[in-house]
Amino acid sequence: MDRLTGLLQHFRLQARVFNNGPLCTASSHGSDEEVGYIHILKQGNLRLEFPGRRARVIQEPTIVFLPKPTSHRLVPGPEGAHTVCGTFSFGPVTANPLQQAFDTPVVLPLGSLPSLEKTLDLLFEEAFTRRCGQQTALDRLCELVIIQLIRHLMDHKKVDMGLLAGLADSRLSKALMAMHERPSEAWTLSRLAERAGMSRARFAATFRSTIGQTPGGYLACWRICLAQSLLRRGQPLDFVAHSVGYSGPPALARIFKQQLGQSPTQWLKHI
Repeated sequence: MDRLTGLLQHFRLQARVFNNGPLCTASSHGSDEEVGYIHILKQGNLRLEFPGRRARVIQEPTIVFLPKPTSHRLVPGPEGAHTVCGTFSFGPVTANPLQQAFDTPVVLPLGSLPSLEKTLDLLFEEAFTRRCGQQTALDRLCELVIIQLIRHLMDHKKVDMGLLAGLADSRLSKALMAMHERPSEAWTLSRLAERAGMSRARFAATFRSTIGQTPGGYLACWRICLAQSLLRRGQPLDFVAHSVGYSGPPALARIFKQQLGQSPTQWLKHI
């Protein structure tokens, strides 16, 4: 598998376009919903505002990518703003590593994204032309834009730290892909270092400085993330425990409580 498939096969990316056309008035968005936001300015200008931060004026076609739930406000400029705006999520698990991979919003001019040009042309054509099935087409195209944007950020090393930085590293990505694709295996520091083609000490230090976690800590978080996803689908505890690499429900419950402060059963009651 490739660097992204091992993640996306476990967490379904779903986007929903809620505005396609002129942005006539200020648009405010909260952080209370478990969704990210994507705003694409095709024409005009707008001001991007965040609480407690300096506003940013955008005067050229630009993509604004907010993977984490983030309070923000879009204010159209005097020339108006033609936009495509949507929400998205990688599934109902809030600790999804893809959403946690970004510490700051991504704001990039469309001119700096040649690999997205054809998809964006299709998106704009669909967005500003009335056709049957328009909403479904827009949602799917928006999902494709997000995948291509994440790919661009990895390929061009636009993220300095976190999961995407690790996936952009030719050595660390091999260890990360192994954990993503086969979470039930008994991965040790030595085995992961061997995957990366590094010594144990060098691998451990590089992984922590790049990802922000130890290899063991990341693996535990990844397994619990998968466990949450499986539990939401109604899978039995015994199946879930073995699927993510634990000997049985007691072992899963112990790690689950360490990470989330409650047992899998308690967690299920509150979702």
